[in-house]
Amino acid sequence: MNQNNTRLGRFLAQGLLLLFALALALPVLALVGAWFQFDAEAWDVLRQMMQTVLPEYTATSLVLCVAVAVAVALVGMVTASAVTLFDFAGRRFFEWALLLPLAIPAYVVAYAYTDFLQFSGPLQVFLREQFGLSGRVFPEVRNVGGAVWVFTFSLYPYVYLLARTALSERAAQLMEAARLLGAPLARRITEVALPLARPAVAAGVALALMETLADFGVASYFGIQTFTAGIYKTWLVMDNRSAAAQLATLLLLTVGLLLWLEHRAQKRMRFASLRGMRAGGNEAQPVRLQGRRAALAWTVCALPVLFGFVLPVLFMLRPLVGGWEELPWSSFLQWSRNSLWLAGLSAALATVAALLLAFAVRREPGPLTRGVVQVVSLGYAVPGAVIVVGLLLPVGWVQATFPQSSVGFWVTATVLGIVWAYLVRFSAVALQSVQSGYARIPGSLDDSARMLGTTGLGLAVRVHWPLLRRSTAAAALLVFVDVMKELPATLVLRPFNSDTLAVVTYQLARDERLGEAALPALTLVLVGLVPVIMLSRTLRSR
Repeated sequence: MNQNNTRLGRFLAQGLLLLFALALALPVLALVGAWFQFDAEAWDVLRQMMQTVLPEYTATSLVLCVAVAVAVALVGMVTASAVTLFDFAGRRFFEWALLLPLAIPAYVVAYAYTDFLQFSGPLQVFLREQFGLSGRVFPEVRNVGGAVWVFTFSLYPYVYLLARTALSERAAQLMEAARLLGAPLARRITEVALPLARPAVAAGVALALMETLADFGVASYFGIQTFTAGIYKTWLVMDNRSAAAQLATLLLLTVGLLLWLEHRAQKRMRFASLRGMRAGGNEAQPVRLQGRRAALAWTVCALPVLFGFVLPVLFMLRPLVGGWEELPWSSFLQWSRNSLWLAGLSAALATVAALLLAFAVRREPGPLTRGVVQVVSLGYAVPGAVIVVGLLLPVGWVQATFPQSSVGFWVTATVLGIVWAYLVRFSAVALQSVQSGYARIPGSLDDSARMLGTTGLGLAVRVHWPLLRRSTAAAALLVFVDVMKELPATLVLRPFNSDTLAVVTYQLARDERLGEAALPALTLVLVGLVPVIMLSRTLRSR
């Protein structure tokens, strides 16, 4: 009887895992299935797109990605090298301050720079009045060049963080060995430190490019014809689902290639780390800089923080302080409640799912559980625009087959659709945090608990949970913050009369009401500071 109950429990658990994986994989499966339903009309649409908008989407996205890749690699690598390989005044401050741009969504940075630098902005007005200038003083901000600037100083922390970790683990020891062999400083940097950090830089660049391709707020506000902006325009403006599915598939394939490159770079990082740890001891110290060299290192680290965090915050504070009495405080409270409700619900569901899945992997690390983990892990790389199309396509199919069905109402008019999209996008964040907590729990504790008669969920509740509280709290917090800042999926799938802070920031900025947009934008910045502070503390404790 007990064996039958055990088998039934395992069967039910495996069924739930399969359903969970299917729910998270539905957007991708729907896009793949859409290609099998193409008829002559759909192929005609694809040919028209190839002759009209598709070349522009491809060229713009390619130029944007190449420029952002070069820029974030340069900024991230230089700053990581400065704080890791050298010692100068302010180094400890910059170690964590260089992470601050992660707290600001890229679209908020775009709004801040546009408000301050545009033709009617305070800077150009001041220069025209003081120096008697006429016409435009600075070039237009809303273009591909402005988007490259915004993405560079918003996303370089991905490269900085990974490169800093790689260099701190092994570069100082090997550079000290090279110094003892007589190599000058320039040669030590170019031939020892930089090659060691190359896999980390490649992984960071891949992550930055995935964020760039997934962006909607910056591309839409600047009027840039990228794949993400094209997907929304094709679906919502042209009402062409087939074309939107085609664009979403192309975007998904591109992101899949970047994800493969990121995983490959991560494997090379682990291999290099093992070799580096054998290369020397921990007695090597960063090179002490003084005078002009110290000033140069300080400037190199200060400029990214200035352009990526300090100036955008100051630019948003100016209209906030100037129009303090006219701010929509009552509406702000409603926007905040909606954001907190959606973020809290999504964080709770994602964390519970991550705990159950991590426990299943811990208990029975078989092919099924590993496959579900891979499906969940891929979700974070799927852009919000792709998730929206992938969720709405099946809704259209169901309604076409069953006209009286209310599936469309439940997905688009309630929290079901948006929470579903959040789980697809951010369950990987919670799972990664919970699994990192499980990695610190030795397997001997499980064996001891089983010998004492504690098995099943009792093992998770009585043994694992007390040791996973901090990791669980971190998982819930990270998902909460990500949901608060998420824009593309929220913009389309949010229930009626439930605007969030991210959506309102985008809508007000689009309507050129940047003074009113400053309040929800700065609120998102404050929320984003929480995981940045947690990350900086973790790095300092190593």
